[in-house]
Amino acid sequence: MNKVILMGRLTRDPEVRYSQGESSTAVARYTLAVDRRFKRNGDEQTADFIGCVAFGRSAEFAEKYFRQGLKVVVTGRIQTGSYTNRDGQKVYTTDVVVEDQEFAESKAVSDASAGRYQSAPAPAPISDVGDGFMNIPDGIDEELPFN
Repeated sequence: MNKVILMGRLTRDPEVRYSQGESSTAVARYTLAVDRRFKRNGDEQTADFIGCVAFGRSAEFAEKYFRQGLKVVVTGRIQTGSYTNRDGQKVYTTDVVVEDQEFAESKAVSDASAGRYQSAPAPAPISDVGDGFMNIPDGIDEELPFN
């Protein structure tokens, strides 16, 4: 099984290109800075920079809504490849092919952490409930089985 789940921040805006041919397909490439879970004694937090590639509607979504500094969750698979560069040297690549991508924080938090306001249009508004969970009425704590 080849399955990857990442949560990190975009290092820059996605780079989107369209394939050649009769039915062109959008291809978005972006890099996520993913914090490592542990740090060595005295060291600062370190991150891995992981290349991601999305195709079709996922690529168009990334082009429209993803901006530098945005925190996202990506699921996909690792794909390796190689090519020969202009100097004749073989270059090996490792990318995450995106199967699903979603926001990992609200737009307000993202804007504050990015230190700027984004000019991209906002995704569909979040309902008034907030986080999508029902509020538990006061005084019902005694009836909950997991206190």
